[in-house]
Amino acid sequence: MNLLHELKESVLIAWSALRTNKMRSMLTALGIIIGIVTVTLMGSAIAGLNTEFRRMVAGIGADNLYVQRFAWFAGEEPWRQARNRRELTLRDAREVERLSSFAVAVGAEANGNGTVSYQRKQAKGVWVAANTENSATIRGLSLSAGRWLSESDVQSARPVCVIGSYLVERFFPYGGAVGSRIKLNDMPFEVIGVLEKQGSSFGNNPDDQIVIPVTRFTREFTRWPDVSIVVKIRNLQELDDAKEELRGILRKIRRVAPGEKDDFAINQQDALISFFNVIGGSIAAVGLFITGLSLFVGGIGIMNIMFVSVAERTREIGIRKAIGAKRRTILVQFLVEAATITLGAGILGLLIAWPITLVIDHYMAASMPWWLVGIALAVSVLTGVVSGFLPAWRAARMDPVEALRSE
Repeated sequence: MNLLHELKESVLIAWSALRTNKMRSMLTALGIIIGIVTVTLMGSAIAGLNTEFRRMVAGIGADNLYVQRFAWFAGEEPWRQARNRRELTLRDAREVERLSSFAVAVGAEANGNGTVSYQRKQAKGVWVAANTENSATIRGLSLSAGRWLSESDVQSARPVCVIGSYLVERFFPYGGAVGSRIKLNDMPFEVIGVLEKQGSSFGNNPDDQIVIPVTRFTREFTRWPDVSIVVKIRNLQELDDAKEELRGILRKIRRVAPGEKDDFAINQQDALISFFNVIGGSIAAVGLFITGLSLFVGGIGIMNIMFVSVAERTREIGIRKAIGAKRRTILVQFLVEAATITLGAGILGLLIAWPITLVIDHYMAASMPWWLVGIALAVSVLTGVVSGFLPAWRAARMDPVEALRSE
């Protein structure tokens, strides 16, 4: 009897045994089902977060350097020290643009929130992005209509704006956005452009934004804006050199004395990636622990039931061995039976996890890629094989004479 035939026969025997003891098999598989649902949902959440994070990081740009008062993820104490630093200004940005030899574009940016209204319609909590003429290039933005801010718009602090697609759908469902006048915090602005639809990321909706000149923002909305200088580097390979040059330029124009600490921070994409990897690793570790615990409990249940199954079928084992069944055949039979239980539990766990993933995806990023389904099923089968090995080994080592004597 070849191995393929043994496997086929073992599957038939296992299926017959499971049908005979449906309730016991279901209760046995419960721990495995919980484990597979847990690992699948955790994997779906992590896969969705990774996708959204890559989108967000792509928007930040690997070739962008962000000069700000605060360093990203620097800790509480450095933040307390940095809050007393001098604000960065548009003049600083212009000097960086004039002196930098590595920069393709330099912009000054600030952010806030406001209320946008048009006629009787109103949108609250809109992201106000204060930008310069170079910000579209730096941020990788495209327009579906109109134009971007010009240098004269920024220099003259004109009351003009570029709006996102969400605001267009809300206020101008039939078109005609460009050239219209809307109000931002009750101040009139002329719409000169419309951004292409981008889609939400990490709960943020970049389509729900209004872009105005940074000079207008500093004049009308705040006296002490937290301005960031964004420098787009011409070549990613020159990033380190560009960062050192930028540091030197800023120390010079801000008159930082030799030996004194920088009164600014230069941030880049790597800081976000490192932080996300730490967070993602922590989430994965917690998920693996919970999953491992569930699978361990489920595996113990599988092992106990398989020992009971071996004890109940001792005479059957004796008869099979008496008519020529090899130890390998008996071993494979019970291993396949244990793996069949856990595989069925894995499939049921996936059927439970899939609609839950779809619900979660409406509120936060979540996806169930094919490789995650494969891993879940493989883990199910492996758990069954490992848990069922000792009972199967015991069955395979039985003496046929002693087995036939059992009642």
